[in-house]
Amino acid sequence: MALSLIVGNKNYSSWSMRPWIAMKAVGIPFTEEVISLNAPDFKARVSKVSGTGKVPVLSDGDVHVWESLAILEYLAEKFPDAGLWPADPAARAYARAIASEMHAGFVPLRRHLPMNMWRPVLRRELPDDVVVNVRRIEHIWTDCRTRFGKGGPFLFGRFGAADAMYAPVVSRFQTYAIDIGSVARDYMKAVMALPAWVEWRSAGVKEPWVLPEDEVDWPTVLRE
Repeated sequence: MALSLIVGNKNYSSWSMRPWIAMKAVGIPFTEEVISLNAPDFKARVSKVSGTGKVPVLSDGDVHVWESLAILEYLAEKFPDAGLWPADPAARAYARAIASEMHAGFVPLRRHLPMNMWRPVLRRELPDDVVVNVRRIEHIWTDCRTRFGKGGPFLFGRFGAADAMYAPVVSRFQTYAIDIGSVARDYMKAVMALPAWVEWRSAGVKEPWVLPEDEVDWPTVLRE
């Protein structure tokens, strides 16, 4: 039975993007269902398979997995040849640590810089707590690329679960013209060049739904 993934708006739903781009990038086949986060029946539909009533949620027959990081772990176990985690134990431990850090942290950045694929690239002023988040993420990316990235352009060489966890941050840094160093910027370029990225973004910018809470220029909606 084919895997099925329910996601929210591709323009806005950063959590949905994570398992979706991972599966696309490493070639795990699945079907998808997109439900806008503001759909009147969103909770009723998603709660049938998600314990939290939130997206994303992966269905594999009678198995239902929600939470982006849990989905990535499930996929890594089910498809070990996909290499979602590095083979080297030290690199794998580091990858899991920074993936968990992304899952649990960076709340000021998330709130101030919501993912918005169709917004033109325009700088937004950053409060101090967001600057701290930005610098920490820049350090993570630069450290990974320097220590573990010799085998390719991604955090641990080849694309994996850690890259999937940080993919929405790449979008945020691009949308709001965040200043970062050359190593981190080159990493962003590699992520944005992925066919999976291009496919997700192309779908997102065509969506009809507008979520005011994720439009930082509201009531103006800036679209490319």
